[in-house]
Amino acid sequence: MPIGSRLFTIFQCPAYIGFRQNPQPHAHVLRFPVGEAPAQRQTVRVNFLDKILPLEKVASWRNDLRKQGLKLVVTNGCFDILHLGHVTYLEKARQMGDLLLVGVNGDAAVGALKGPGRPVNTQEDRASVLAALASVGAVAIFEEPSATHFLRAAQPDVYVKGGDYTLETLNQEERRAVESAGGKIVLIPFVPGKSTTKLLKTIMGL
Repeated sequence: MPIGSRLFTIFQCPAYIGFRQNPQPHAHVLRFPVGEAPAQRQTVRVNFLDKILPLEKVASWRNDLRKQGLKLVVTNGCFDILHLGHVTYLEKARQMGDLLLVGVNGDAAVGALKGPGRPVNTQEDRASVLAALASVGAVAIFEEPSATHFLRAAQPDVYVKGGDYTLETLNQEERRAVESAGGKIVLIPFVPGKSTTKLLKTIMGL
């Protein structure tokens, strides 16, 4: 194949849009020759807001993924001010399956967890920034302090938690929601020295 004619493949399915060298049979394939004039290419509309799911749609969305044979990874958190620790953690989580769903704590829950003045960014803004990441396949906001209801709807194949948790210190209702559906729990340590709280202290000291 001549230099400059190498092909990249973009594939689409109802769950997400992404890049792969060998797309799955269920994918709708678009071939983009490198060096081809933009006007000659087929184009795909990409809108990260399309990746934000209403909580009530998560269960049916999950069923669609299962029918396609896709392995779902799920995590959740506040993700108030996105930083290197977050994006490293999310990338590691994504590598454990075909698609990463991120549950975002609602504003009231973040205030209860983190204290006065939090969150800095609204739940809609936090979900939108996460949805714009290539590692994130979908995002859903849940209002409850616990992720149990969200996890029951998502039924992850792999549930990832960050920090210094152990299986014993995890919320046990959340643990049961994952394990009762056949999911596996994986614990990933945070990147040392990277946290929203530390960032806010630095900003307040300027």
